Amino acid sequence: MRRAAGISRSVRPLAVLLAGALVVVLGLPMLALLWSSSVSDLRAGASHPLFAPALWLSLRTTLVSLVFIILTGTPLAWWLSTTESRWTRAVGLVVYLPVLIPPAVVGVALLQTFGRRGLLGPALELVGIRVAFTGAAVVLAQVLVSAPFYVHAAANAFRKVEPDLLLVARTLGASPAAAFARVAVPVALPGLVAGASLAWARSLGEFGATLLFAGNLTGTTQTMPLAIFSALESDVRVALLFSLVLAALGVVLLVGLRLTPALWAWFTGGWRA
Repeated sequence: MRRAAGISRSVRPLAVLLAGALVVVLGLPMLALLWSSSVSDLRAGASHPLFAPALWLSLRTTLVSLVFIILTGTPLAWWLSTTESRWTRAVGLVVYLPVLIPPAVVGVALLQTFGRRGLLGPALELVGIRVAFTGAAVVLAQVLVSAPFYVHAAANAFRKVEPDLLLVARTLGASPAAAFARVAVPVALPGLVAGASLAWARSLGEFGATLLFAGNLTGTTQTMPLAIFSALESDVRVALLFSLVLAALGVVLLVGLRLTPALWAWFTGGWRA
């Protein structure tokens, strides 16, 4: 025990040094972003013609993609968390695969699926539907790269639901759907909120797949990350403002994630009282 304690004390300074180095690497760019911005730069960026369309498009498309992810990902996460079979393992691999491949590969895959010469492109063209380089392409790219984050978090949250609670609900006359909605979802809600926040943040920052599949068309497919890319070629101040807005949204999401468990505990405690 004494030897272990001695080794621990000797290793601790090195561990602190390494941990501090990582904190500096993670935090210094954000400080530099704040330091390099001024009030005049923010005014110039806010009045730039790219700002409002890109911000509105990002908010609109990410909310649409988030609603779609929640509606489709929640039952999928429940199935993945309550079923053990080869099919669930195979589906899980398909769901989590976009996290492991580069966004540029996702964009090319979407083009090969929905592009004019893609797998479904000719059939869609026959009925007058064009997906690539439209607003729908932005939403599809966001769904593909961000849905795994929600499904993974939701599945983990549903695994914490006690089967006995569902059994009691069923014995009291609740249907499977009612037991799921009234028991499983409220118990897993903090995890579902965390997963939805992560998915929305990932959608908001999506760049590579959107650029390749949807293009960079102002007012149509140019989201905030793409607007930053365009602004860097002409006006760095605009790029700084766009970056600060996205960073501020990230901070809001992070604070919300940290406060969600405490708020949920307070709400459920007050409701029970």
